[in-house]
Amino acid sequence: MAELFNNFIYEPLYNLLIFLINTLPFHSVALAVVVLTVLVKTLLLPLAYKMAKTQKKIKEITPLIEEIKEKYKDDKHAQTLKIMALYKEHEIKPLGSFLMLFIQLPVIIGLYWVFLKSGLPEINKDILYSFVSAPEAVNMHLFNISMSDKSITMAILAGITQFAFASMTSKDMQFTDEQDGFKADLQKSLHIQMRFVLPAFIAFIAYSLGAGIALYFIVSNIFQVLQEYYLRFKKVK
Repeated sequence: MAELFNNFIYEPLYNLLIFLINTLPFHSVALAVVVLTVLVKTLLLPLAYKMAKTQKKIKEITPLIEEIKEKYKDDKHAQTLKIMALYKEHEIKPLGSFLMLFIQLPVIIGLYWVFLKSGLPEINKDILYSFVSAPEAVNMHLFNISMSDKSITMAILAGITQFAFASMTSKDMQFTDEQDGFKADLQKSLHIQMRFVLPAFIAFIAYSLGAGIALYFIVSNIFQVLQEYYLRFKKVK
């Protein structure tokens, strides 16, 4: 499994990063990180679109699902059959969204791993493809911030952008008095953690691992905010 990950995810992304550093102006690592993150996120957009479309359909039929659960609360088998029939009627494939998530995850993890283990400014020539040349010099700075150093400014920006994304994705969460008490408390707890705890955690990780990782989080979060807005409010129907 590790060999497959290295051969088909990590090494291709690493080679793309080195290619970008060698090709982009000033051999800038920061610019290469931005371009690589955007490229990979853009390639994954069709999957994100399908996931958003499925989630939107499920949200639209949620009242019908709740009616079925209430009507067949004493017959779980009938309840499952009715819900599956409802999915089929509305052409919804609930497992499809999980499949698309699993397809995306290795790439996202690989992208993160590349930035974490790149070793820059040193370049691992042993895993470079024959057609990828190592740059003679590597520019590690973005303004006065070195991508290999810790940066409180970059870490804060990573936390802020994560908060913006979490706030946007949590808008649809609703809590009513009719909900089961434990379920409502759990949802509220997850909501708070996603919106407030996760951004703080991301900021901590971004500071601990250096400005390069922080820049990756910042660009990734900004892209996801724009993607979420585009898919949910402009494109998905």
